[in-house]
Amino acid sequence: MNKPVVLITGALTGIGRATAIAFAKEGANLIVSGRRAEAGQALQQELRTLGADAEFILADVSKEHDVRKLHAATIIRFGRLDVAVNNAGTEGELGLIETQSVENYHNTFNTNVLGTLLSMKYQLPLMKEQKQGSIINISSVAGQIGFAGAAVYTASKHAVEGLSKSAALEAASSGVRVNVVAPGPVATDMLERFTGGDETAKAGLVGMIPAGRPARVDEIVETIRFLASDKAPFITGQAITVDGGYTAQ
Repeated sequence: MNKPVVLITGALTGIGRATAIAFAKEGANLIVSGRRAEAGQALQQELRTLGADAEFILADVSKEHDVRKLHAATIIRFGRLDVAVNNAGTEGELGLIETQSVENYHNTFNTNVLGTLLSMKYQLPLMKEQKQGSIINISSVAGQIGFAGAAVYTASKHAVEGLSKSAALEAASSGVRVNVVAPGPVATDMLERFTGGDETAKAGLVGMIPAGRPARVDEIVETIRFLASDKAPFITGQAITVDGGYTAQ
């Protein structure tokens, strides 16, 4: 059986990095991308040390030229694309709506929404031609409910889920699946930034999770791997929430 070719954007930290390592341990062929060349080269070497055929491509998903180059490099290197994990994202500048700037809106939406749109623009034709493939877009519980003080981020994640559902409908008849993984609070650097490094604020957020703790990164990765696998052949257009019961309340 051929090794799957997996593309991961936003692969340098958090969920993206952990996903890349998990697929490398499975022996997948990997293309990983991000905006920091030195960190990307270090990740590439780490993945190769784990036995994966891996390559880092410097790319900003908000720039179409970069996204086109990223996918062209994937085909040149491996000849196909089986799994795409569109993880690149930003929380932007948090704050009340009346404090928000046009610049923050554009910066947040360009990465989270335009970046997802452009990624799928180049992924879908490749997968449709193959008549198979799995795209997993990383959203958030903020794509399903509101968050005071994070309106712009929340709106961007709602948009990601709408894009994903529409893409799933467009691709379903060709054998390509598009799904969303929507984590609740996860024990990553983003949680620290989201709560401003304030332990009281973080404790308050975690205290709202019925499971009594934030998710571990590996718990998000396992959901991504499931959706990427042949164990989920009839799941498409879905947002799989991984939040310890947060949105069930």
